[in-house]
Amino acid sequence: MTNTRLYIEGGRKISGEIRVHGAKNSVLPILAATFLGAGEFKLSNCPALSDVFSATKILGSLGCKCRRTADILEVDSRTVTDCEIPEQLMREMRSSIVFLGAILGRLRRCRLSFPGGCELGPRPIDIHIAGLKKLGAKIIEDHGVLDCTLPETVTGAVITLPLPSVGATENIMLAAVKGTGQTVIQNAAREPEISDLAGFLNACGANISGQGSSTVVIKGVERLHGAEYPIMPDRIVAATWLGAAAITGGEVMLSGVRPEDMHSSLSVFEQMNLSVYPYSDRVYISAKKPLCAVKTVRTSPYPGFPTDCQPIVMAVLSVARGTSVIVENIFENRFRAAPELCRLGADIKAEGKVAVIEGVPRLSGAQLVATDLRAGAALILGGLAAEGTTTVSNVHYIDRGYESVEETLRSLGAKIKRI
Repeated sequence: MTNTRLYIEGGRKISGEIRVHGAKNSVLPILAATFLGAGEFKLSNCPALSDVFSATKILGSLGCKCRRTADILEVDSRTVTDCEIPEQLMREMRSSIVFLGAILGRLRRCRLSFPGGCELGPRPIDIHIAGLKKLGAKIIEDHGVLDCTLPETVTGAVITLPLPSVGATENIMLAAVKGTGQTVIQNAAREPEISDLAGFLNACGANISGQGSSTVVIKGVERLHGAEYPIMPDRIVAATWLGAAAITGGEVMLSGVRPEDMHSSLSVFEQMNLSVYPYSDRVYISAKKPLCAVKTVRTSPYPGFPTDCQPIVMAVLSVARGTSVIVENIFENRFRAAPELCRLGADIKAEGKVAVIEGVPRLSGAQLVATDLRAGAALILGGLAAEGTTTVSNVHYIDRGYESVEETLRSLGAKIKRI
């Protein structure tokens, strides 16, 4: 519901222990990949997110059967009735474009419109299309609709991406996995979520290697089979809860995480004068000492600092002593949290790719409007630290990536409710 609001009574320390749910950016391409297999799949640690619900609606529109029990999502993709995704479903999320490679990989024909999602500036799908064309796909665009066909057999290709696009890497993997030849993706995205997709596909009988490096090799197989697979933990959600503890002077233990995927964000928190202790599957953070500014934070593709964490860190730095600089190298509209945080009393000046943050002693409650998923999370953090009451509207953006955000924060001592 677009008129839903979160009401936050700030000034309470965020403390306690929680388990981090499965990764949005991993489960969505894996759900698309279930379409390839013509089998039964059981995904555990699957988060209850609006984007996940949108993905299951897309699968349902294509003839698949989906059933959810607790954090387990079962997909039966043996019966497929269509190769076209309705426009309204494509508009619900940006990641819907990853279904292109999966449908092409199985049916050799796909028809869909351009995707929707958060407005973060140009995120062209030309890289996806160019890569699929290298595999032999014929793609015709007609008034925002893509009509795509693949030859009977994908014989493989060497595809060098102009930049390490996560979505393009995923789409090419999905389209090539059931070919007869070998496909090599050079300058591939290295994100852990790419490795998770490859891990799932290999569990289904695929032959993919090199995931996690800049060269991914896909050797085509004749068929895939059903499988059970656990979704990796969400490293961006984990960083958000660490940020909540940091901005409120609290302490949090996160379980079910993979600290090795979070080196760059953990490093920034350490530079803020926070005590950060990573374990094999846990991370503990304590904010008992005053927060310090970070000289410069630069976003870049993995293993660099993730753009999705940037608004979170901006919120925390707004109350850190000194001057911090953030350089955003991925999305041109990624500073949309800044003017809303300034309503709380933050001192942030953003222009172009650079934001300068002068830490202030305190924030005060205000009425805020979320403009995208991660900006919305940043506003929640600002509200947790602010004196008085803060309201955050457009909660539907936040629900795309955070499961029951208010319940999680209440379990950590926050006073927050959804109206």
